[in-house]
Amino acid sequence: MRSRWMPPIYFTYLLKHYLKYFLAILFGISFGFAAIDYFQHMQSLRVSWNYKILYIYYMWEQALGLLYPLALVFALIAVKLAFVKQSTMTVLHAFGFSAKTLVKPFLLVATIVYLVFTALNTTDFAYAKDKAQAMLHLRIGEYNVNDIFFKYHDTFVYMKALDPARRVIHGMTLFKVHNYKVLYTVHADEAVFNGKVWEARNAVVKRHIYDKKGNLKRYSVEKAARIETLKGYKPKIIESLYEGDTLNLIDAIRTWQLLREQKVDTVKIRSAFYEKTVTPLFALALIVILFFRLPYHGRMVSMGWLSAVSIGLTFVVWGLLFGLNQLSKNGVLAPEISTLFPIVALAFYAAGVYRYGER
Repeated sequence: MRSRWMPPIYFTYLLKHYLKYFLAILFGISFGFAAIDYFQHMQSLRVSWNYKILYIYYMWEQALGLLYPLALVFALIAVKLAFVKQSTMTVLHAFGFSAKTLVKPFLLVATIVYLVFTALNTTDFAYAKDKAQAMLHLRIGEYNVNDIFFKYHDTFVYMKALDPARRVIHGMTLFKVHNYKVLYTVHADEAVFNGKVWEARNAVVKRHIYDKKGNLKRYSVEKAARIETLKGYKPKIIESLYEGDTLNLIDAIRTWQLLREQKVDTVKIRSAFYEKTVTPLFALALIVILFFRLPYHGRMVSMGWLSAVSIGLTFVVWGLLFGLNQLSKNGVLAPEISTLFPIVALAFYAAGVYRYGER
């Protein structure tokens, strides 16, 4: 006797086959991606074999996060066409199961996978590519970034070198500017992050004193054993201001908030955030569209042609979204236009297909 908490047999049957195809495709294309990348950089990767294996592992992690939406759609195509070829879909429909009912196991798996990878992107999983690149450039265990300049509230900050791994800034200078005049500068040879703020140690404060006409009159120099600054600016956040968009979702949200408070452009951060959270949703929309649009019987249908068209359509959608996201990263388009709008439009079309697909 089946428990009322157990899913129906058809649901388990579809779930099992979809998971099998999804895992096979995901691991296949991700390992292929990592292997190709390794062979491309094999000559440049001058490290021991254990680090080479670690490099492949990090690139495999990067591939998982990049390719899992494609694997979700490809698995749906593979399962649907296999069932059509075996007349399984015809049998399921003959038993009274509608397409709206049969698509639910696929959407459930896709939603869970999306949530799992979104959760992973809040951890160091998002930094896999950074770690691999560090090995490639013989910077194992370090990620030094040089010559960083950015705005913090009403001051400007210059850093000669940042070591995110050790949470240390070498050669930090802060400039307080008002009405195009430098009011004071704070220089410290070293600043350390304590988890909340940066502590500039043995800092030298040079104040600029102006006369009534606004001309520089003289300087006053003071020394401070410890000055706290850059509250909330984690090392990875500062690194992202220099190097681009590699941030996990939690750091991306914090960076977004900090830059918005400073009234600094947040296009790159928003684009990176949407890329990890919004763009993968195209897979769920395509699952609905392809499930309803692909035929449920194989009479007078070329399986090879259907497979090629379905896979080609998936690559076209993925490629367009990727290209639009790159445009937003370069500041050509707002991320809301290049990422949110296409996904929302695709979602509305998928909702229409789901609602009116069976009449």
